[in-house]
This record gives sequence, C-alpha cells and structure tokens, in this order.
Amino acid sequence: MAFERLVRFVPKGDTSKVLVGEPVDSSVDVGLAVYKGEEVQVKVYSGSSVLDAGSPTGETAVIGQILSPVTANEAGTIRCIGLNQYKRHAEEAKMSIPDIPTLFLKPPTCLAGPYPEPTIIPKHTIASDSADYESELAIILGKEAKNVSEADALDYVLGYTACNDISSRASQFAQTQWCYSKGFDGACPIGPVLVSKDVIKDVGKLRLRGLKNGKAVQDSPLTDLIFSVEQIVSFVSQGTTLPKGTVIITGTPAGVGFAHKPQELLHDGDEFIVEIQPHIGSLVNKLQNEK
Repeated sequence: MAFERLVRFVPKGDTSKVLVGEPVDSSVDVGLAVYKGEEVQVKVYSGSSVLDAGSPTGETAVIGQILSPVTANEAGTIRCIGLNQYKRHAEEAKMSIPDIPTLFLKPPTCLAGPYPEPTIIPKHTIASDSADYESELAIILGKEAKNVSEADALDYVLGYTACNDISSRASQFAQTQWCYSKGFDGACPIGPVLVSKDVIKDVGKLRLRGLKNGKAVQDSPLTDLIFSVEQIVSFVSQGTTLPKGTVIITGTPAGVGFAHKPQELLHDGDEFIVEIQPHIGSLVNKLQNEK
C-alpha cells in the first residue's frame, strides 16, 4: 500500500462510522485546520485501519473528528525512550548522556487522540500541581518485529506521527521507575496524521515545537536526537516481539514545563500543541481536570 499521509477519523454528519483516508490537500496542517473549524476533505480508503488501509474508493468525506492513527488494541504496550533522549534535554534534567536508550512503558489505556478528545489531569496530579508536557516524534511499526538489526530497522517502520508524553512530575520524582507517573488514562495523545516513512526519509530534517496556549515552550530540530530511529527500533526489539501497530515514542527536547523558570506546568483549560513540520502538522490537545 502506497500512501503519503493517512488520517483516521469520524466523518462529518455520520458519527456511526470510522474512516481512513488521505487528505485531498497534501499541504494542509490537518490538526490545526480541524481545530479551527475548517473543512478538511479526505480521499476515503477501503480499509478501516492505517495498518491495512486498502486502496482509494473514489469517494471523499469531510473530517468531523480526528482519531489517533491507531487504536489502543493495535498499539498495545507503548514503548517510550526516556527523558534524556535529546542532548539539551539531558543537560536541563542534569542527567548524563546514556550509552544505550532508556526505556519505559505506557499501557494501551494511555493512548488518546487530538482535540476534542480531552486530555485529563488526574486528581492526585491536580493536588500536587505537577502535570507536564513532553513533545515527541512517534514511530508506528507496519509489521511484527523481533531482534531487528539497525540496518533493517526502517523496513519495519510504517510511518511517523506526533505525541505528547503527559507526565506527573511529583509522582515521577518520588519514584525510580517512570511507568506510573506517565501511565495515566489518556496520557499519550498521538496524531493528527500518520506520515509514510517514504515521505520522511530523514527525521533529522523535521523540526519539533511545543506550544502552550500559543507560546513556544519547546523548539528543536530532530538532529538533536541522541539515538536514531534505526537504533531505537533495533534496541527495543531485542528479545521482544513488537506487534504490528506498536507505537514507539522517541523522547522530548529541552523546554519541558518543570525546567522553565517560572515553571510552565499544565492546568485545566490549557491548550497544548505538538507541532512537527513539515508533513505531520499539529497535535492539538486541551487539558481538563478529572472530575
């Protein structure tokens, strides 16, 4: 299956359907356009999953709601590369640059999509005022992988999207393991589109920004990655079967909320955008306190 950018969505006017397709305008920032209320036309494919999208049907539909590119069942356990993935972020976190990737896991219940799906701040995180963002590039695998070499790693990559690794800093700093502090329901929104690896041949040519209420709080080229996509995919597959659809998030650059002075933490009503240009566009999320 050849594609450039796929979006999984609920069409406008028919909430009973979930469709997969390719935006008619290849240059539109799908996430930002839908958030602004603009109509985004999509060429509908015959499949119901980005993992098996099928072929164009000849029909078009307008996006009503963008969904995460893969479902929680397809993604399974989310593999995450630790906070020292970027050189400048390692420095701000006062952590040494590692010789091998630091890996932690998020459960499938973390997976979420773009706005209007709310991003929930859990009650205990509200109480500690420690909700934080981490803008990241996400890798989605297109076939099962195990013991993959770096040389063959890209053969297993279907494409790329944007991610926000929502975290509770109070919980994170109180423990030596990170799965709890980053494993809350909906704490891994991804989207808005899945861009083919054939379109993004070199992730180093991408630029990643995090914008909190319109203010740029993270801004980095992906040339600052410590470990390449090939190294990451190879590492996490050693001795471990990674199912088709596995999501791997690759780490965040400098500028996370707790490191700002004053801190730029997340609160009820905040808007956060993870923007990766070109091709991927804007993952828009709005924060909401748990009731």
